[in-house]
Amino acid sequence: MEKKVLSKEELLKNKDQILAQYKKTSRQFQKPALLTTKEKKVLRIGKDEGRAILRYARISDRKAKIVLDLIKGKGIDEAYAILRYTPKAASELIYKLLKSAEANAVNNNDLNRDALYVAEAYATQGPTLKRIQPRARGSAYRIRKRTSHITVVLKER
Repeated sequence: MEKKVLSKEELLKNKDQILAQYKKTSRQFQKPALLTTKEKKVLRIGKDEGRAILRYARISDRKAKIVLDLIKGKGIDEAYAILRYTPKAASELIYKLLKSAEANAVNNNDLNRDALYVAEAYATQGPTLKRIQPRARGSAYRIRKRTSHITVVLKER
């Protein structure tokens, strides 16, 4: 069963119908209907946010989550102020990540900078670098240098 490819004009003409079908979940799988990349681009799906992801950050996800919980749900200026004066190693990384997410939202998706807030902010565990520390009598202790993937999502109020 092949899907019919629609032109840009047809997509814009049937925008409400397609979006209603996209948001409705099917009963069997509980997933929205699949749209092609072209359809998503024309209908501007996913263009209501600014997202930035930092992968393989050399900081534990537990340490990053402490700082991320401070800025969740805050306005962008308040989040900058909190990060600027938080004495944690993760705050500098997240400050740069927030600047990147803001630039993505304003430049790529034409969102209003003053209406932005931190909608989502989370850190997940990345790969762990395993090193050894020599100990007494020829034994060794393992050192785990943990990494994390940090994501910040900005949306308009």
